[in-house]
Formats: sequence, structure tokens, C-alpha cells
Amino acid sequence: MTDVIHGILLGLVEGLTEFLPVSSTGHLILAGHLLGFDGERAKTFDVFIQLGAILAVVVYYRTRFLGLLKPATGPGFSGGRGLVFLGLTTLPAVLFGLLAHDLIKAHLFQPSTVAIGLALGAVWILWAEHAYKQTDPSDLAAMSWKLALGVGLFQCIAMWPGMSRSASTILGGMILGLNRKSATEYSFFAAVPVMAAACGYDLLKNLNILSAADIPLFAVGFIVSFVSAWYAIRFLIRFVSRHSLGVFAWYRLGVAGLVFLLMRGG
Repeated sequence: MTDVIHGILLGLVEGLTEFLPVSSTGHLILAGHLLGFDGERAKTFDVFIQLGAILAVVVYYRTRFLGLLKPATGPGFSGGRGLVFLGLTTLPAVLFGLLAHDLIKAHLFQPSTVAIGLALGAVWILWAEHAYKQTDPSDLAAMSWKLALGVGLFQCIAMWPGMSRSASTILGGMILGLNRKSATEYSFFAAVPVMAAACGYDLLKNLNILSAADIPLFAVGFIVSFVSAWYAIRFLIRFVSRHSLGVFAWYRLGVAGLVFLLMRGG
């Protein structure tokens, strides 16, 4: 029963934070630490339930994804050209992840490094929003191979837990010229290949530490992650259409400060 409760709570954390610029991995590490749910099994669970969030994106934007399988109908992120752009965005993170995967899991999956990542990411959000006001942003019709690759390079920053893949790709897109809503949507699309690759790689490496007894935990976490991510996607698209990302920066700073206080108190 404890496993099911952990699956529900952590599935909610994953789904609600995966696409917000607050770092789902960081929140899962902190939540797991508070619940006493840690170790290699917990790390693999944290990676696996990201698949639920990925599926939520694919289903939510199913028409757009199906459109990528057809000939391009316009400029920018359209048709087969869109698949090429996603490939360019995914490539840097895959290469960097293969080289640094073990090092990252061994040394960066802890509260102190998460708090540092949250704080640094908050400062980056505030700076990027200030710079964004001085630009003339465009939509996904302006997507080019250079922009797609640039977003992919920014995505590598998210390998540090707490920095946030979503924040890195959204801010990277904004810095490179996309408007906030388009950068956010492209962040959703870019999540699918890179997260699927990361999850598949991690599961293959750690199948030996899992057993049939883990199925209820993983299944519950996956389902809850899918449902909560669906609603988080709807919320974020509506939010960024009318508001800046500044509120997430202040939230990140608050969580980082709380973590440091708890660590000092512990």
C-alpha cells in the first residue's frame, strides 16, 4: 500500500511539474527525499513516470504530431521538416546524456544540487524575461535548423537537476527569437524524443534491479503522471499567452531557500 501512495504522490509531482519551468526532476528528488523513497529503484521510477507526461503531450497535440508525418504545408515547424528540427534539438542532449548519464545520477541527484539549480534557473528566468521585452519575437513559422539546434544546446543545461528541461528550452527559444507561447509549445514537442530516449536508456540499464512486484508502483505513477500532465499543459499554454514566467522564478527561489534552510536545520 505504501508503494501505491508513493506512486500517486510522485506521479502528481511529475505530471504537474514536468512542463512547468520549475524542474520536475528536482521536485521528484526533493519529494522522494521527504518520503524516504530513494535509491536506484526510486531513481529509475522517477525516470519511468516521465513517459506518462510524454504520452500526455502526444495525445494533447495528436493532430500536430500526425501532421509531422505528412509533407510540409508551410514554412517553419511543419511536416517532415518538423521531424528534422526535432532531431536537431534532440541530438545535443542525447550525446551529452550518453557521456554524462552515470556521473549525473551518481553526484547530482541530491537536495543541495537541486536547490542550486533552482536558484540559478530562477535568475536566468528573470534575466530572460527582461531581455525578451526588448525583442521582436516570432512564431513557429520562423523555425529554422539553426534555431532548432540552438534550443537543443540550451536543453543540455537541464542535465543539472533543478535547472529544468522545460525552462531551458522555453528560455532558449525566447532568447533565439521565438515568442513565449511558441517557445513553450516547441518545448512540449522537443520533450517527446529526448525524454523517450532518456527513459528507454535508463530502463534498459536498470531492468536487473526491478521485479514484478514493482509493477503496481510504476503503473500508478505512470497513470497519475499522464492525467496531471495533461492539465498542466492546458494551464501553461493559457498562462504564457497572457503572463511572463517571472512567477515561476520567485517560486523557484522560495523552494531553493526552503531546501537550504531544511538542510541547515537537519
